[in-house]
Amino acid sequence: MNKSRLSERDVCSKFIAPAIQKAGWNMRTQVREEISFTDGRIIVQGKLYTRGKRKRADYILYYKPNIPIAIIEAKDNNHNVGDGMQQALEYSEILQIPFVFTSNGDSFVFHDKTKLSGNVEEEISLDDFPSPEILWKKYSDFIGLDNPEVQEVVTQDYYADDSGMSPRYYQQNAINRTVEAIAKGQNRILLVMATGTGKTYTAFNIIWRLWKNGIKKRILFLADRNALLTQTKNGDFSPFGNDIMHIIKNRKIDKSYQIYFALYQGLTSTDESKNAYKEFSRDFFDLVVIDECHRGSASEASAWREVLDYFESATQIGLTATPKETKDVSNMEYFGEPVYTYSLKQGIDDGFLAPYKVVRISMNVDEGWRPTAGLIDKYGNEVQDRIYNLKDYDRNLVIDERTIEVAKKITEYLKATDRFAKTIVFCTDIDHANRMRQALINENADLVAKHWNYCVKITGDDEVGKQELDNFTDVEERFPVIATTSKMLTTGIDTKMVKFIVLESNINSVTEFKQIIGRGTRIREAEGKVFFTIMDFRKATNNFARPDFDGDPVQIYEPTEEDTVVPPDIEEIESDTEIDGDLGGFVPRAVPNIDIDEEEDEVKKYYVNNIKVMVANERVQYYGKNGKLITESLKDYTKSNIKNEYRSLDEFIQKWNTTDNKEELLTELSEHGILVEALKEEIGLDLDPFDLICHVAYDQPPLTKQERANNVRKRNYFTKYGNTAQRILLTLLDKYEQEGILSIEKGSVLKVQPLSQMGSPVELVRAFGKKKDFEKAIQELENEIYKEGA
Repeated sequence: MNKSRLSERDVCSKFIAPAIQKAGWNMRTQVREEISFTDGRIIVQGKLYTRGKRKRADYILYYKPNIPIAIIEAKDNNHNVGDGMQQALEYSEILQIPFVFTSNGDSFVFHDKTKLSGNVEEEISLDDFPSPEILWKKYSDFIGLDNPEVQEVVTQDYYADDSGMSPRYYQQNAINRTVEAIAKGQNRILLVMATGTGKTYTAFNIIWRLWKNGIKKRILFLADRNALLTQTKNGDFSPFGNDIMHIIKNRKIDKSYQIYFALYQGLTSTDESKNAYKEFSRDFFDLVVIDECHRGSASEASAWREVLDYFESATQIGLTATPKETKDVSNMEYFGEPVYTYSLKQGIDDGFLAPYKVVRISMNVDEGWRPTAGLIDKYGNEVQDRIYNLKDYDRNLVIDERTIEVAKKITEYLKATDRFAKTIVFCTDIDHANRMRQALINENADLVAKHWNYCVKITGDDEVGKQELDNFTDVEERFPVIATTSKMLTTGIDTKMVKFIVLESNINSVTEFKQIIGRGTRIREAEGKVFFTIMDFRKATNNFARPDFDGDPVQIYEPTEEDTVVPPDIEEIESDTEIDGDLGGFVPRAVPNIDIDEEEDEVKKYYVNNIKVMVANERVQYYGKNGKLITESLKDYTKSNIKNEYRSLDEFIQKWNTTDNKEELLTELSEHGILVEALKEEIGLDLDPFDLICHVAYDQPPLTKQERANNVRKRNYFTKYGNTAQRILLTLLDKYEQEGILSIEKGSVLKVQPLSQMGSPVELVRAFGKKKDFEKAIQELENEIYKEGA
């Protein structure tokens, strides 16, 4: 037989399949051919979309159903026997498969990932293909499954679904790694899986295998929302049957069941005598599963942690899309490193999660607004005189016109795309959610007249809104369309049809940001939901630049006042995936880091109106010599406006150096349309505002903050001060280098580390003499910083 004339499929059927079967593999139950294990990334252009090419393996071999152990990449006989090994190894990493083979019909090349030395890769004959038992023995020895009882747990069958549904590859990985860890005696398990990837379904399969085997007989499933408990019991967990499952309500305990569902807060109480969980013995449960464990269960100070500590003898599995790591809360310290992680980025790349576009809109007041002297708000309160910005709006200052303008932009987008697209508007607090609901109702009065629940507020304090939650999440229900909320919909609620997410809340945490994005990541291809859009009014999408964020948007679009709010079509050239079809996606754009404000102190809220609010960063157009409209870039626009204010470089430098409060000068510039942060983004340089303006407007080569700080250190002008004063000034110089000039002008600078460790503000000022001496020293430091001019 002339093998060179055979196709790849002929090689498979005539040589590879017989070799596998001869080695003892059951071709019906243990071997799957031409299996696609991803759906192919969704690629969007306008309202159209296509999918990228699926990842497909020629053969995957299973020791038991859903326990993959080997992968084979086949080639026709015109290829070398080892061709395709690199692709097969890539797939084996994704699928977490330990044994990799390639073949062209002459022999196999065998790559053994359980070998840490020696011949990791070698050629073997067709007759020497290893049996299932040989490969399983190699693998089980490698991961330490060293006795029959452990082997029995790990090889327990999955639940056989009559519908033919089986876990996706990453769910399979998560289930197998968890069961293996528990079988080997690990009692604290963390699973990290992006929102929308089926954490509850994965948990069901883990519990089913452990329960059927008998290693875990009584199970407690903990969540923090009633809707999650009912959804879980009646959905993914229904194969267990109602006879053995029970939801704990009203702190009433019935010990006759095997699988319990409970709210954290339903088991605990501020009154020690009402802690319902203590009605169970400490060893009552063999397994505790903690859904959305980032929400507090890992905090030592949390009441939820009491439940976990009480049942400490049980194996505990934490499920989350976003493990939380802060100074007070650590999922990993409690549970250990994740046994498996499936990220948002991977889910989008695989085509299991919906990609998203971002529309970023800023208002003219967002860079800063200051009340006129003695301004009285709507309720007779004098508004504190200071500069307010995005961190303040709707938290301690309400500008009615801003809320109305946001509602107009949301409605404009819906009218341009789909007025019945499920929409969540995330607000700062319940009061803000209520005002936003009112503004949206006014903007959509035509639909509200026909459907009272077109727009509703869904918050913890609103019973009507909470009753509408089921309708909002139901794929079949058309209304409500728009839900305004604060925190209630950030996590855990399965909002499959949400196509539009609006960020009108200051989101300081990547954990919360990922959870919010997760509200839109479900794909409902049959119903036309294949991507979603985020409209950001709070610069929350600057979180894309954070190192702990994954899964960038396919497009970032910043419309000006004259632009439509619907992003234009932009084609993307895929660099690492083959694409079926002619459509492209979008190229993400880098964004700068965001300053995080972690203060949550209670503050007085002012309500003001009659403020002129409009979309900022207006595109400037003018008629050229040929009579056509010409659009200026932000850089050109800034250059023109700066020169209108300061005719020469010297005039600007003099203004900068003689202005005691640089923040006021920057506010003044912003009122003339000179937005420093937006300019930084366009230029792509993180410069001091002084250098940025000199560079853009007067073509001067800029100095970095580090270069300016080093120049000051070299001059060593500090020697005229005492030792303590020198240390203070050097520390302030360090702060300038890291954070910029505004950081050292703030009156609170002496209260933050490391200055706060050197003494009280009064003591630090005394190091210079009187307060005026300290202020003079700060002014001299600034003069030294900008001594070189541009």
